[in-house]
Amino acid sequence: MPRIIVFDVNETLLDVGALEPHFARVFGDGRVLREWFSTLLLYSEVATLAGPYADFPAIGRAALDMTATSRGVQMSDEDRDRILEGMLALPAHPEVPAGLQRLRDAGLRLVALTNSSPTAVDAQLRHAGLSTLFERAFSVESVRRFKPAPEPYRFVARELGVETSGLRMVAAHAWDIVGAMRAGCAAAFVARPGKVLYPLASAPDVVGPDLYAVAARIVAAEVTRPHAGSQ
Repeated sequence: MPRIIVFDVNETLLDVGALEPHFARVFGDGRVLREWFSTLLLYSEVATLAGPYADFPAIGRAALDMTATSRGVQMSDEDRDRILEGMLALPAHPEVPAGLQRLRDAGLRLVALTNSSPTAVDAQLRHAGLSTLFERAFSVESVRRFKPAPEPYRFVARELGVETSGLRMVAAHAWDIVGAMRAGCAAAFVARPGKVLYPLASAPDVVGPDLYAVAARIVAAEVTRPHAGSQ
C-alpha cells in the first residue's frame, strides 16, 4: 500500500514570513523574525533533551522575550500578543492547496504532525483553508516530545495502525527530515528558499523546490511505481 503522507505545518505548509511586518514594527527589522523562530525551534529541542517540557506557545513567548532582551527592545504585552496570535493566522504558501489536492486526487491519505499545540494547529489549518484536506492533525503534545525526537513519528504510526515505514514525512526543515528517517519513515524535502538538507545524514528520495513539485514526485514514488508484491 502507498505510504500515508505526513506534513509538517509551520514553514512547510504555512508562510511564517507573513509575520515580518510585526517584527519590522517592533524591532525595526523584519528579518528578526528568523532569529526568533530559530530560537523557538532551538529551545523546543532543549525542552525535549534537557527539560522542563513546555508547550510550543509557551516556548514561543519565552523565545520572543529572549529575542527582545538580546536586542535591548522593550516589548509591550500588546506587541507580544499580536505576534503570537499571528502564528494562528498564517497564510498557506501559494502552491500548497493545489499540491495537497494533487495528492488527494491520487488517493493518498494526508495527515499533519506539528510541534504546535492541538488548538493552534486546528486554528492554523482552518484559517489557511486546508483543514478539509487532512484526515487528522497530530500534535507533539500527545507525547510531550518535540520533533525531531522519534516519539512523535512513532505516535502517529501507532495511531494510524501502521509501522513508521508506512509513513512519509514532508517538511521544509532538514532536522525534521533527519528525525523522521531515523525513526524509520520515508521523507520528502521541500527546499524552500534558504532551506537545505543536512549533509551528514541520509538524503530523502523525494526533493523539490515547492510543495507542488514535491507532490508530483510523491505520486510517482507512492502510486505510479510498482510496490512490493505487485506483479
